[in-house]
Amino acid sequence: MGEARTQFFTTPATAGNSSSLSPGSISETADYGLYLAPFFLNTHLPSAHGSSSCLSIIMSIRSPHSCRAFIRHIVCRTRTNGLSPIPNFGSIAQFTIPAISGLSILTKCGLLCIFVSGSMLVHYHIHTHGSHKYSSHCLVFTGAIATTDKNKQVLDKLQVERERGITVKAQTASLFYKYQGQTYLLNLIDTPGHVDFSYEVSRSISACQGVLLIVDANQGIQAQTVANFYLAFEAQLTIIPVINKIDLKNADPERVEKQIEKVFDIPTEECIRISAKLGTNVEQVLQEVVKRLPPPTFKKEDPFKALVFDSNFDHYRGVVANIALFGGYLSKGDRIISAYLGKSYEVNELGLLRPDEHPTDRLYAGQVGYVIAGMKEVKEAQIGDTLYHQKHLVEAFPGFKPAKAMVFAGMYPMDQSDYSALRSAVEKLTLNDSSVTVQRDSSLALGAGWRLGFLGLLHMEVFNQRLEQEYNASVIVTAPTVPYKAILSSAKLIKEHGKEEITIVNPAQFPDRSVVKEYLEPMVMGTIITPDDYIGKIMSICLNRRAVQKNMVYIDDHRVMMKYLFPLNEIVVDFYDLLKSMSSGYASFDYEDAGYQAAHVIKMDILLNGKPVEELTTIVHKDRAYSAGKAMCERLQDAIPRQMFEIAVQAAIGSKVIARETIKAYKKNVLAKCYGGDITRKMKLLKKQAEGKKKMRYVGTVQVPKDAFINVLKRKDK
Repeated sequence: MGEARTQFFTTPATAGNSSSLSPGSISETADYGLYLAPFFLNTHLPSAHGSSSCLSIIMSIRSPHSCRAFIRHIVCRTRTNGLSPIPNFGSIAQFTIPAISGLSILTKCGLLCIFVSGSMLVHYHIHTHGSHKYSSHCLVFTGAIATTDKNKQVLDKLQVERERGITVKAQTASLFYKYQGQTYLLNLIDTPGHVDFSYEVSRSISACQGVLLIVDANQGIQAQTVANFYLAFEAQLTIIPVINKIDLKNADPERVEKQIEKVFDIPTEECIRISAKLGTNVEQVLQEVVKRLPPPTFKKEDPFKALVFDSNFDHYRGVVANIALFGGYLSKGDRIISAYLGKSYEVNELGLLRPDEHPTDRLYAGQVGYVIAGMKEVKEAQIGDTLYHQKHLVEAFPGFKPAKAMVFAGMYPMDQSDYSALRSAVEKLTLNDSSVTVQRDSSLALGAGWRLGFLGLLHMEVFNQRLEQEYNASVIVTAPTVPYKAILSSAKLIKEHGKEEITIVNPAQFPDRSVVKEYLEPMVMGTIITPDDYIGKIMSICLNRRAVQKNMVYIDDHRVMMKYLFPLNEIVVDFYDLLKSMSSGYASFDYEDAGYQAAHVIKMDILLNGKPVEELTTIVHKDRAYSAGKAMCERLQDAIPRQMFEIAVQAAIGSKVIARETIKAYKKNVLAKCYGGDITRKMKLLKKQAEGKKKMRYVGTVQVPKDAFINVLKRKDK
């Protein structure tokens, strides 16, 4: 790539805005800016003097120095705005305070929204970085919960969260904090931070105005830290860096501070060192939140307007919607309108979450709470919907961009008689997780079911586990696939689909090459952060997964950040587990959507005794069809239990078989009763047995274990 010249310009809204960048140009060669450029395009920056600047970048930034200088400019501007004087809100006991701000904290790669004094702050962290522990300390410190063993995992309400040690569902908690004679209401929204649950984060971040970036003093910056930083950066949130676990024996906060300054260009003196386990400096973080965040702009005198950012289903009370109020107030008995559906509802119950439900008579602008309004259908509580009073029409919020499913899988009941119960369970669970897409499907072997879309493999596993634990549902899940695209060449098919480009989420419906101009496969930009001892091994497995290296940067003396362009199909099943294994658990991985790219892919069928099994059909790259087919046959040979008849396991492309394995039959010793005598007697018995086995092979049914659908796709890279 050649050199590019980049011009920054700002157009001050008012004259004399000294904080604006003057026009200039920088010329360097680095791919750093290519990653950052999308976040900078047409960004509106808040000014400390009340004006705004519109920043435009004409060409991509190519210099890390340029990027850092530009980040420093934005961060400084945001901090300057955040340090504006906080007005005297009066006593919280009056409960008429509209000026309440929010802080959100990402725990386990999650997010906690805390309302402090006028805006919301998001607190990002990586799994095991201890932000969940910090959240609990905040709840104990402010008196929201007691210090007991019962409250050790107070924000992990789902069984799957307690078992896996991850945050799956965003949780909200309100608490009160006194500082310099004033009382502030803090609303925490604890959200997940794993890439598979990023949709939960993006929803919660809409109600936030600042971020606590929490980094482990021992592990340092992880791949998810980088992704979460840019998520907050793009939303123009104030960022407060926090270094946790300073009590560990191997903690090195100085090294982590240098990493933060190098990667994010945040000065080391702005980092706050804490120990969530011991409670060290927990209050200092809350004080900095109050100091740095600006007060809210909405007022209780405005018409009532609320954003639905989360919801859950209660079997007895119906839909419980979590809302953030951006104007006016809401009282019990009020009639509200859903902007999405246009339906009217009467408020039966509302209140705060501390973190358990605490009913109140009224919620005010700036608060976060819950509302129960007689919504019985799962589709009535749309995430991103706007609620308003029946008598005061308001402009609706733009809503949330629909989640983009990255992984698809078929789901079928173990017994078709359970179809209705499973359908009800899926509908209720998708209310709690609107990022799951549902489409009806059917299979000759498994019967009626659904084709579900998920944000990742962990997302799919957690969804299935919740179905089993919360609804006692027993399901069969087919092998996960990614959405491919095909550009059709057949006029008949174009007319049938109404467009030239179609998306294929079910491999069994993959169109034949004869009617397609080109196939497109989804790509992702992956970020890997690892100790430099494992660079060689990681490069090897990335190359084996058809990845293209885009960048490699040392973030300190021993840790490297690498960027690779991956085909999504190559990483969706087992890449993360393999990466952890290769790096002794030290490497971290995160990815984001990078569009589609032309690819030579083909459909590969799996045959059992000559009969195709649609649920095992997969899409593979043409160059590795043979190796993939042979590996799948070998794994199926191990996964499928032996029968009374022989089973031929074959991989085929079209009518051509490219690989085969045989599962030997159980064989009874029919000669055991023959102690001697004529050999023809023995031959007759053996012939009769062979004929029976042959007949059984044609009429017998091969049972495929439910875990085989996923295990057959896992590979062992050398």
